[in-house]
Amino acid sequence: MKKYVLLALISLIFTSCSSDNVEHTYPEKIGKKKYSRDGSKKETVFGDGGILSIMDEDENKGSSIGVNSYLWRATLDTVSFMPIASADPFGGIVITDWFSMPESPASEFKINVFIMSSTLRADGVKVTAFKREKDGKEYKNLAVDEATVRKIEDAILTKARELRHSDLPKTK
Repeated sequence: MKKYVLLALISLIFTSCSSDNVEHTYPEKIGKKKYSRDGSKKETVFGDGGILSIMDEDENKGSSIGVNSYLWRATLDTVSFMPIASADPFGGIVITDWFSMPESPASEFKINVFIMSSTLRADGVKVTAFKREKDGKEYKNLAVDEATVRKIEDAILTKARELRHSDLPKTK
């Protein structure tokens, strides 16, 4: 009996929250309607074009959401020889899985790339590299030379500049 009284009380509470004089405005086609019925511009969480909107395309920005598309594509091209464990284009993070070179199978490398800017700048990429070697049955972590990290960052930046240059309009 207590269950039925509790159920009736809960249903009474939920039905009292509804209102009949609420005007519903549903867009005819989701993502296509930019204005509400009264003619005012609709505000959205993701901006004017929605979640896949194209940002301003000037010489420093690519077509992306939060990070520079040239840096993103260059990062993926540069680390393409390694298996990708995780890639987040919205946050600009690429994490590779452990990879060993055929000439030294006891050593493994892992790279994390963070794209820090929406513009193509020298400080827009941060690379963290890890190295470990097999010592018997266990792995021993080793330090990665800072020059190696710089070379990876430079390779990404060089590739990004090449991609940007190839997208520039050709002059006659």
